[in-house]
Amino acid sequence: MSNSYAQPVLRTTDLSAALRVAERLLAIADLRDLEVDLEARVSSADVLAALLKLIPGAERWAEGDDPAAHLPVRLRGWAMPPDAVEPFLRAVGESPASVRWDFNAWPEAPEAGLGVGGTRGAFVTLCVNVRDLELEEPAPDHTVFVHVKQIEAERAPWLAAQVGLGVIGELVMAPY
Repeated sequence: MSNSYAQPVLRTTDLSAALRVAERLLAIADLRDLEVDLEARVSSADVLAALLKLIPGAERWAEGDDPAAHLPVRLRGWAMPPDAVEPFLRAVGESPASVRWDFNAWPEAPEAGLGVGGTRGAFVTLCVNVRDLELEEPAPDHTVFVHVKQIEAERAPWLAAQVGLGVIGELVMAPY
C-alpha cells in the first residue's frame, strides 16, 4: 500500500466556498464506497467534548487516560458517513481540522493521457483553519486538496481545471 500525493487547488477564508469546491470535485468522482475520515487537533475541553460526542469511537493521541487534562489532543474518526461532515465542522470551531473524502476512483482524464484513477489516489481533503495536511500550520483560511497517485501527478491540475480552478502549490505526499 502506498500513500497518495495531494496538491492544493483552493485556499479561502470562506468555509462554505471551500465545501462547495469539494462537492464539485466529488461530483465528478466515482463515489462507490464513499466514506469520510475526520481529524482535528483540539486545544479546548469544550471542543474535545463535542467531538467525542460526535465521534464516540475516535482514535485519540494524548498524554494519560483523561485527554481533557492533557490538551492539545489529536482526534481521528475513520470511515465516517458523509453526513458527519457538517456537524464535525461546526464542532471543531477554530481548531485545526481536516475532512478527507475517500472514494472509489477519479474519472478518466483523456486530455492528460490518463485512464480511470484507482482508490489509492482518489481523495479530496478540506483542511480547516490550517494550511497543511498534518494539521501543524494554523491559518485563518481553509485549503482544498485533490489526491492522486504520484505517477499520475498530471491528474491534479486536470481535476482542478474540471471545477474551474488551477493548482496553487506543490504536490506533497499525504500523511496517510
